[in-house]
Amino acid sequence: MRLVVVTYNVHKCIGGLDRRYNPERVCNAIGLLEPDFLLLQEVDEGAKRTRMHRQVDLIGDDLGLRHRTWFPNHFLRGGGSYGNAILSRFPLFDTQNVDVTVAGRKARSVLHAKFRVPVRGRLRTVHVFNMHLGLLEKDRRHQLARFMNADPFARLHARTPIIVGGDFNDVWGTIGPDLLGPAGFRGPKQRQKTFPAWAPVRALDAVYVRGDVVLEEVTTGNSIGARTASDHLPLVAKLEL
Repeated sequence: MRLVVVTYNVHKCIGGLDRRYNPERVCNAIGLLEPDFLLLQEVDEGAKRTRMHRQVDLIGDDLGLRHRTWFPNHFLRGGGSYGNAILSRFPLFDTQNVDVTVAGRKARSVLHAKFRVPVRGRLRTVHVFNMHLGLLEKDRRHQLARFMNADPFARLHARTPIIVGGDFNDVWGTIGPDLLGPAGFRGPKQRQKTFPAWAPVRALDAVYVRGDVVLEEVTTGNSIGARTASDHLPLVAKLEL
């Protein structure tokens, strides 16, 4: 079974250059990529700046991704919140949020969802984790350590198909080799630059896999629309389950 995974910090659907709220641009940029699993960060709900929209449903309905989950990380003073979302064309049967907040820092978490995916006439359970880590390297290391020591990840078998993606804020490229590699994860041979979208110089976003899944290719969704829709480019991973 071939799968396309897209991770994308949508910046509340506010353009990185023109600062305009335009969810249609985000949906168009994602639609070109035809994802089976879509991992989004900075997704608004009930905020004045984004017309009180519940963006996980706005995007999911536009793309025809019926199976979705969202959890708020940060609550806004003027009302509303934003957080992480996972959407898919495969049935979702369980979801939970893992708090990895460092004391005194902005709230951070890892959104977990379990999906049923048909493979050679039977259903496999695929675990998908979507994270948006902190701005400081020491915080990122602490957050990943908490994630790997917490349920459900700590109890998963080594061959269980796991997809981990998101905005790692991985400025120095240390997360893969230092932390995820020793835990059995495999990532791309070459990191893809995703930030800022209009002239990328930083590889902040990533996808890693573990278990019975092969990471075949990782590229950026570098369409003209994607360069203006958010301050990040979408990252596209092609997998074989």
